[in-house]
Amino acid sequence: MEAKTAENILTAHGIRPTVNRILTLKALTDAGRPLSLLELEERLLTVERSGIFRALTVFRDNHIVHVIEGGDDGVRYEPCTSHDADGDNDLHVHFYCERCHRTLCIDDMPVPEVCLPDGFTVTSANFMVRGICPQCEISTNKKLPKI
Repeated sequence: MEAKTAENILTAHGIRPTVNRILTLKALTDAGRPLSLLELEERLLTVERSGIFRALTVFRDNHIVHVIEGGDDGVRYEPCTSHDADGDNDLHVHFYCERCHRTLCIDDMPVPEVCLPDGFTVTSANFMVRGICPQCEISTNKKLPKI
């Protein structure tokens, strides 16, 4: 993602586009998968942890990122693809690999609809599937050459 694109997204959501916010949004988008705060810290060595966390909080409150709970290391953050300042309409299934500890998006599979009793209102949903990703499965099944 170009810096100008990140700036435009922030502005469209009524958020002042500071350098930390632009860098954080670019890192999330460029990763191509949900990232934890620690993973963002490792990618953004010039931004303090508190600056990254503040940016993520603003992003969450303004529907720029989803917060995904699950996996082994707490929450992960993923950019919303809808860019709707009022809500999220791009919820989908996530897959946590138990070998490489990555969380991957399964974009073409929506979160299954849950029918709740009267009086309940759904504001978000998180659907996490755990197992082994194809990349780890392939590396596990490779046969060693004979000596």
